[in-house]
Amino acid sequence: MILNRLLIVASGLFILILSGCSETTDPKPLTYTQLLTGTEKKTWSLTSFEVIDDGEESGPVPASQLFNNTCEADDQFVFYANAERKYEYINGPTKCSSSEPDVLLADTWSFVNATATLEFAFPLLSSGRLPYIVKSLTETSMTLEIYLDELDNVNASYRFVFTSANK
Repeated sequence: MILNRLLIVASGLFILILSGCSETTDPKPLTYTQLLTGTEKKTWSLTSFEVIDDGEESGPVPASQLFNNTCEADDQFVFYANAERKYEYINGPTKCSSSEPDVLLADTWSFVNATATLEFAFPLLSSGRLPYIVKSLTETSMTLEIYLDELDNVNASYRFVFTSANK
């Protein structure tokens, strides 16, 4: 009789303990590519740049100083989350002429996790794809750096800061 009561109490405690357990799900951090593209696409605007020459930093310079016209300074970079990894350099709100197309450059992008390298065509430097090191990347800010070490006797790099209004 005592044995039966002990079994009933032990069974009841066991059921209470199991019913109190719940699996916690920790949110998974976004990957670099998810931060870059969002769920479908993400639009980035160049906000500043910096020249690093032989370890000496110029300090951040507003991106508008890279361009001759205001209409060029508001152009945007769109990275798509599709299988083709589509990339577009598009006109911003202000076009330089009414006949100018909406899409100024269409290409693809690639990302290498091991080296945190993003390759894409950045029209300010080249119409072809170049490798940029991702220095930092959040949902709304991206800092890229390209090193000019392939040129003879040059120890310099360009650092670009982009912002995105959409997540």
